[in-house]
Amino acid sequence: MRKLVYILIFGTIIASCGGGESSVESVVSTQDLGAIRTKRTEIASQQKALEQQIALLDSAISELDDDAKLPLVSALEAKSERFEHYLELQGDVMTDQNVLIYPEMPGTLYRVYVKEGDRVRKGQLLASIDDGGLSSQLAQLKTQAALAETTYERQKRLWEQSIGSEIQYLQAKSNYEAQESAVKQLESQLAKSQIRAPFSGVIDDVIKDQGTVVNPGPGSEVFRIVNLSDMYIEVEVPETHLSNITSGKAVEVYFPVLGDSIRTKVRQTGNYINPSNRAFSVEIPVPNKDGKIKPNLTAEVKINDYTNEEAILIPQSVVSENAEGDQYVYVINEENNDETLAKKVVIKTGKTQGDYVEVLSGLTDGDRVISEGARSVRDGQAVQLLNYESTAKE
Repeated sequence: MRKLVYILIFGTIIASCGGGESSVESVVSTQDLGAIRTKRTEIASQQKALEQQIALLDSAISELDDDAKLPLVSALEAKSERFEHYLELQGDVMTDQNVLIYPEMPGTLYRVYVKEGDRVRKGQLLASIDDGGLSSQLAQLKTQAALAETTYERQKRLWEQSIGSEIQYLQAKSNYEAQESAVKQLESQLAKSQIRAPFSGVIDDVIKDQGTVVNPGPGSEVFRIVNLSDMYIEVEVPETHLSNITSGKAVEVYFPVLGDSIRTKVRQTGNYINPSNRAFSVEIPVPNKDGKIKPNLTAEVKINDYTNEEAILIPQSVVSENAEGDQYVYVINEENNDETLAKKVVIKTGKTQGDYVEVLSGLTDGDRVISEGARSVRDGQAVQLLNYESTAKE
């Protein structure tokens, strides 16, 4: 009906314009400014009258046409899907193998064998300190120890053959053991002139140059060594999640600076609740195959604390709440084949993730939830459904 009215109006306008075309041209051809202005005023008045008539006809159509009065709505079809909720936290990358290496004896840094960025093995020689003549002393002690050993072996054989006195045998044995102990002691002292890697890793910084005089203790750091393969993130988790966050839980880690993310799992949870913040610590290993991740790098951590294999998720924007605090949505009800109705359904919601909320009760798989136009409908009101799509997330 409305379409027919518009066709008639449109035809009237075309006919009106067509009928006056030659008249307008003739007026323009006269080059009479007054006549042209008069003609324009006449046509403008006709246009205004037509617009008023169209508005009147639209008003009549809206009163008479039942379809024109129905609210237009769109709907989402609820679908069951796997829902994983993540607890979002922030932490820093850490490593227990990030240490400063100090000299164990005073002296001049005789030679440095590595440079920054070198990969080293555990026990590898990194630098040596001038031993101040200890190596020469050790050589002399070893010579004396060798002589003492020979004397002891001879006295032992004689004593076994009942030749010589017991005191001679015991003196030779005591002298040999003393010399051997002195050699070991000096070797241990001399070993302190060599700086070795305490673990396998990368030389991050060579702090002292060759020829520098060093001493044990703060201020005499020679190297910083870091192991980038055994890194982790430690985060503080509120005690309310104690039963949900356990070893083996899936974790997503995002590094804002790198623009990169990794998937890993919880390695260890703490057994102590910090009374100051009511939280426990969680340790998350960080694979670092390409070496891009560095200690103290900021990380955004998401730990899976809840999973529902058959959850119904809907956008939070479609959920309303009444004065009693009940949450509800409108669904499409087509039990009456003659018309489509909006039905108010009270729901119970669970966890939220992003723009979606989990529906624990009130909706079933296949329900069509009104999304667009939900704020303008009433319970039981007839509506006109434009389209609907699935709520399942890609």
